[in-house]
Amino acid sequence: MDLKYLVREPQNITSKTPILFMLHGYGSNEEDLFNFVPTLPEDWLVVSFRAPNDSSYGGFAWFEIDFNSPENFLEENEGNEAVKLVMENILKVTNRYGLTNNPTHLCGFSQGGIIVYSLALQYPDLFSKIACLSAFPEEKMLKNLVKDKKKIEKLRFFVSHGTDDAIIPFEWGKKGADLLYDLSAYFSFREYMSGHGVNQKNYLDLMDFFKK
Repeated sequence: MDLKYLVREPQNITSKTPILFMLHGYGSNEEDLFNFVPTLPEDWLVVSFRAPNDSSYGGFAWFEIDFNSPENFLEENEGNEAVKLVMENILKVTNRYGLTNNPTHLCGFSQGGIIVYSLALQYPDLFSKIACLSAFPEEKMLKNLVKDKKKIEKLRFFVSHGTDDAIIPFEWGKKGADLLYDLSAYFSFREYMSGHGVNQKNYLDLMDFFKK
């Protein structure tokens, strides 16, 4: 399946052009994170995917979520199929633009961030900068977790979470920092006095991370 997406192309594209893939949260769409484009590096290709499924609350979803059961937050096969689908589409877009020697970055919010964790930690050779916003690493989607520290140390993570998040608890978000610490990954964990979203300070810190 080819995912629908929005794209911002830089003036010049070569085999070394950096590309950023963005994955929205549950019930949202490809336009959500695409709003970041005006402040992202101008020489980057930016691709914002739309999830393939209609969500129960409008918008789109990568997989269904049981908000009333933390133990069964998601169905394992659905989650892993979503990761596989996104990976396939990342490779298709990369090949379409002839990118062969370029950095590939990821940014995911909430459900999209869960997928981003899985992609980065199962295919660390393929990625560079990783932003996980209001998300957490789901064990069911990390069966092929790479523990080779030499591969993991090439990645750079930005992890952020709101202290008053009522959708994905702050404690779940801290699991990401704990896991990255155990893997000896390079990361920054930022907490903000906000709910399930990206406030202004979070946004500015994220842009600073991408521009460094």
